[in-house]
Amino acid sequence: MNNKHQLTKYGLEEYVKELEQLKSVDRIKNIESLKDARAQGDLSENADYDAARDEQARIEARIKELERIIKNAVIINGTSTNNLGKTIEVDFIEDEFTKEFTLVGSLEADPANGKISNESPLGLGLLKAKVDDIVHIKTEIREFDIQVKSIK
Repeated sequence: MNNKHQLTKYGLEEYVKELEQLKSVDRIKNIESLKDARAQGDLSENADYDAARDEQARIEARIKELERIIKNAVIINGTSTNNLGKTIEVDFIEDEFTKEFTLVGSLEADPANGKISNESPLGLGLLKAKVDDIVHIKTEIREFDIQVKSIK
């Protein structure tokens, strides 16, 4: 997908908030932790200093990752030809239950909270589905049919 990251507007806002938190709060706290650890003396056997350096590396790596994601973000909005960013209610025909999913880009996927990736088997099946369509889904584990009840 040429290094572009498909995100909903909300997902992009969350990444921007996390980046600001890391830069304006976490990074500053970490600098203070490093200063305090250095003040303890010998750095060769200073566990606090080692922990602060590890945290610094984690923070800086996450900042770089978030900056890359934000720079390459493409806001997804469902259109008449695809359902990205839309909430879709489906009936699992064989299992006789209904569930609602929001179709998002892979970085925002959170299946436990009903956010499924457009790259997953279910997401691919729902990407261009319309209300009342019956869609056959094939995963590594099983195959099943769903019927689209609503798209919002």
